[in-house]
Amino acid sequence: MSMASSSSSPSDVTFSSEVWKYHVFLSFRGEDTRKTFVDHLYTALVQQGIFSYKDDETLPRGESIGPSLVTAIEESQIAIIIFSKNYVDSSWCLDELVHIIKCKDTRGHIVIPIFYDVDPSEVRKQKHKYREAFVKHELKNKTKVESWRKALVDASNISGWETEYVENGHESKCIKEIVDTISQRLQPITSSGDDNLVGVEARMQHFMSKLQIEFGGKRMIGIWGVGGGGKTTLASSVYDEISIKFDGRCFLKNIREESSNQNGLERLQEQILCTVLKQKQLNVGRVEEGRRTIKDRLHHRKVLIVLDDVDNLEHLEQLAGSRDWFGEGSRILITTRDEHILTGHKVDVIHNISLLNNDEAMKLFCKHAPCGHKPLEDYEFLSKDVVSYAGGLPLALRILGRFLGDKEMNEWRSALDRLKEILDANILEKLKISFDGLKTLEK
Repeated sequence: MSMASSSSSPSDVTFSSEVWKYHVFLSFRGEDTRKTFVDHLYTALVQQGIFSYKDDETLPRGESIGPSLVTAIEESQIAIIIFSKNYVDSSWCLDELVHIIKCKDTRGHIVIPIFYDVDPSEVRKQKHKYREAFVKHELKNKTKVESWRKALVDASNISGWETEYVENGHESKCIKEIVDTISQRLQPITSSGDDNLVGVEARMQHFMSKLQIEFGGKRMIGIWGVGGGGKTTLASSVYDEISIKFDGRCFLKNIREESSNQNGLERLQEQILCTVLKQKQLNVGRVEEGRRTIKDRLHHRKVLIVLDDVDNLEHLEQLAGSRDWFGEGSRILITTRDEHILTGHKVDVIHNISLLNNDEAMKLFCKHAPCGHKPLEDYEFLSKDVVSYAGGLPLALRILGRFLGDKEMNEWRSALDRLKEILDANILEKLKISFDGLKTLEK
């Protein structure tokens, strides 16, 4: 990717579960690019399913443009600023830019500049046509000039595209590269909440304080608890919520299982590198080589990496040996059933997963055991018994709910009797009841 010079990631901000209305907000000078570059870029974004705000396309007829633009900026995940020759001629464009930078600094929005037939230094130092425009602004809008200049400097210091240097100046290829990159950085604008993830939202809010995103630094956080307790669900929900704030991210699933395969660790190292660096292929010959490559290629990047289901300290050392492997602001989340792995790796904090309380457990069980067609009084007592025996373990509640949901009362009683027989056994034995009740093909 041919990017403009210096780069700083979007400022870290305190977590908020914001629901976006738009994927992208386009800021541009209409007379320069509306019918050319912006038109092609907007069309390419739409074709990729990226919902973009462009004032002449999206603004409802008759609505005031001022408040509408302010709201649209705040409701967009990414703001793309197309700096062209006459961008700063418009005081409206400059006001728009100031608010975009404010959202970047206070709300963590992603801002990406595109330098279309202008050099980043022209924007940063207000040279040539930009200087001429500011001579006029000094006369008409003196009170705003200082804030406009600062916003231009801030925006020009963010990594972006200089169109004349991307794909040798071929505009269509440049636009494709821009759209592909934006597509990889987006998170869904629809609510990420899953009705079946009972209790996750509250646990996620509690966990966020331990991430300390707003304080920068580099942190490794362990998520520890029993199998089926919701470790992966919590890590996944957090990852979906905050991954947009990082330069690169990777969710490495089932490490315990994957590392047991031939060359499993090498493949996992490759997956981290390819996913974070957005490369289709990167071969790791030996584990030692992969370890060195991760440290070499990622130690300047702000990354979010989830290492899910780690059961071996040595494997953890080969995938994320220390905080120094990664750049400022990075967060490494590790889920495991073995607390000793986390203490041995000296993570910054260990988060013990909390199981569901009675109300949450009943809600989750009922979601997976719909008994709407049956008399409630017949099943209420039995449901309480099942929930009690599941011990607040989400996996157990889901499996038992699915198993019992379509069963008659005598089958519920039979299953409960068997649960009582193994009351003090571990949850795997409890779950085996559901498994034994399935037909061969279902097993």
